[in-house]
Amino acid sequence: MLYVSTRGEASKLAFDDVLLAGLAQDGGLFAPEAYPRLERDEIAALSGAPYAEVAARVIAPFVGDAFSTKTLRELTQDSYRGFRHRAVAPLVQISDNLFVLELFHGPTLAFKDLAMQLLARMMNNTLEKRGLRATIVGATSGDTGAAAIEAFRGLDRVDVFILYPHERVSDVQRRQMTTVADDNVHVVALRGTFDDAQLILKRLFRDADFREGVSLAGVNSINWARVVAQTVYYFTSAVALGAPFREVSFAVPTGNFGDVLAGYVAKRMGLPIRRLVAATNANDILARALSGGRYELRAVTQTQSPSMDIQVSSNFERLLFDAYGRDASAIRSAFSSLEQSGAFAIAPQPLEKIRSEFEAHRTSEEETSGEIARSYRESGYVLDPHSATGVHAARLRLAHDPATPVVALATAHPAKFPQAIEGAIGQKPALPQHLASLLSAKEQFTILDNSQEEVAAFIRDRARAARISH
Repeated sequence: MLYVSTRGEASKLAFDDVLLAGLAQDGGLFAPEAYPRLERDEIAALSGAPYAEVAARVIAPFVGDAFSTKTLRELTQDSYRGFRHRAVAPLVQISDNLFVLELFHGPTLAFKDLAMQLLARMMNNTLEKRGLRATIVGATSGDTGAAAIEAFRGLDRVDVFILYPHERVSDVQRRQMTTVADDNVHVVALRGTFDDAQLILKRLFRDADFREGVSLAGVNSINWARVVAQTVYYFTSAVALGAPFREVSFAVPTGNFGDVLAGYVAKRMGLPIRRLVAATNANDILARALSGGRYELRAVTQTQSPSMDIQVSSNFERLLFDAYGRDASAIRSAFSSLEQSGAFAIAPQPLEKIRSEFEAHRTSEEETSGEIARSYRESGYVLDPHSATGVHAARLRLAHDPATPVVALATAHPAKFPQAIEGAIGQKPALPQHLASLLSAKEQFTILDNSQEEVAAFIRDRARAARISH
């Protein structure tokens, strides 16, 4: 299995090289040359299997020779051993044919843990085999940073640098990053938005001298290994509801498009998914793009679901690559236009291909709070504001197709957003016991201007790989 860049000007790489590289050298994202397929009997055989075993079976076709079958099973078992629910990602029914897939039972109470715990182990295993160090740099709108820090903290071969938008994440999200004292963890509060942080990250990856000088590696959802790891819970939940003998739809709170893209990959692998619903908040670039065919940046609106406060949904590039028949020149042209003018038009035929499998719905702030209140009133279930956008979109899908079960992905624990919950239902959710001391722990972070040069200098001065390379 080899991987190609969506922009067509980078060398093909094997899985372990893609794992370490993150972003292709031409600025594109890696995608498999072809999607592996699981037969119906192979999908049916996943029923009742432990989550870690399903992960090993689903991920195996993507890794090639990077990990042996035995090693991959060991890595998946180790990754999910510490989750606080035996099912790892349990399903909860909250209404007729409406299910919530709880993805917040990992160490940082967010869905990012399911991919990041495995990514860290895969990356550390690869670095050990090669005798190398790496510098992890990530941009976060709230949850990715905490998940990356938790997964990589204390590892001798990795230094972790996380950029988050200053004063644009929740207190709990911030403290999950800033209270970690391990020497290999560095947290930067950037004076800007998540899109600013993500743009700096992409430019650092395109700077060959910097990239090589610090042995740069990426853990954002642009890293293909993250997407692959996230396909697993689509399989476990769909099989629990009758797949491969029954279709299921999914509604996914969407910011950077990685989580819903994983559902698309699962569908390409043979999972019978009827519809993939991208749920957005007020930052509705995807809903506008699918509706009108124009991908156009606007100012980022700050909302109660900060992990979705994104305009540049990076993983959408992978979907466009397939929709355009893998025409890399079309992708280069589109994203050149985006960089120059802040917009591009999706051609009619690719747009129809996307619409045949995806839909997108915008959820306002009022509708988000209303959904939290409704779900609590009708079923006693407390949704965080991100998950509430997913459930809101799921109800719209069910109104159109009530016979097909819809799984709404619950991407974070409600205790991470106590103000939003209290505003909706009048009660503030408590943090789980293992995080009870979080709000009183000492914080350490550095505030930097929205400057690529300033961020690069900060990383270069602290990365151990940079000292070795010089």
